Amino acid sequence: MIVIMKPGAAEESVKAVISYIESNGLTAHLSQGKEVTIIGVVGDKTRLSTENLTVYKDVDRIVPVTESYKLANKKFHPEPTRVKAGNVVIGPDTMTIMAGPCAVETEEQLMCIARAVKDAGASILRGGAYKPRTSPYSFQGLEEEGLRYMKRAGEETGLATICEVVSLDAIEAAVKYVDMIQIGARNMQNFILLREAGRSGLPVLLKRGLCATIDEWLNAAEYIMSEGNPNVVLCERGIRTFETATRNTLDISAVPVMKEKTHLPIIVDPSHSTGSYKYVPSMAKAAVACGADGLMIEVHNDPAHALSDGPQSLTFAHFDQLTRELAPFCSLAGRSFQIKSEGKA
Repeated sequence: MIVIMKPGAAEESVKAVISYIESNGLTAHLSQGKEVTIIGVVGDKTRLSTENLTVYKDVDRIVPVTESYKLANKKFHPEPTRVKAGNVVIGPDTMTIMAGPCAVETEEQLMCIARAVKDAGASILRGGAYKPRTSPYSFQGLEEEGLRYMKRAGEETGLATICEVVSLDAIEAAVKYVDMIQIGARNMQNFILLREAGRSGLPVLLKRGLCATIDEWLNAAEYIMSEGNPNVVLCERGIRTFETATRNTLDISAVPVMKEKTHLPIIVDPSHSTGSYKYVPSMAKAAVACGADGLMIEVHNDPAHALSDGPQSLTFAHFDQLTRELAPFCSLAGRSFQIKSEGKA
């Protein structure tokens, strides 16, 4: 449930309500917006008398929350959340571009890509050090060595960094090197991993599972947030359908649906969803048009010889062209996006 306070509610009234909630063994989450103050209640509501709550000074009304996810729910937190990763803020009013190789291959390769994506307008460097692959014989990543390369690339270019984690050991290593961790589609419902990610202290990018519903996705975010980590960004990366023309089916409608259900930022990955570099530009523009807060795009210096997902990776020239084409879409969507290549904005 949520307790909605009257406009201009006194601070002591808010504290009194929170004290009553916590004295009954529940957790209170305070959300103070410009117009209204909301206190979210998490726990066994049978231990709480809603009738007693209504008599507290400045309480306007009690609203039940029927969804199983609470902390991720927009009813709990009406204002959109901004998540900071390194020196980058992901959320409303800006367009955050995460770009880089699917897999970190060598330090030289990563440095080369990092410089190129920064010049084209990316603000976060993505790179896979741990690669959960469909085949056990595919390249599995450089692991901690790759993380060290990520740290050096971030320090040299000023880009924030993000890497996928697949285990507790990977999380323990990643916190030493990167600014943000990613839970991939195959691990979206790995609840032990989600809890550990919540305890990591780093912001978390949570990708939607291949066959996950939106509510399942939000409940996965709830696992992370329930460990005291509010810094979660959601990523739509395509779902599995009967269609085989693309690698997956990009559920672009998930963006406005999520904007209605949650306060968390949502970005779109047009690379994994389509599986082909040819379709990435059009899907990236569609994502901006429908309200996404950012994009995750795979870029490689030599896609034909990439150790992972070369067919969906953009070349430097294609990525630079895409960011230029995205600029007017971002402007129409009311989002700030700076193109740095050749000094143009």
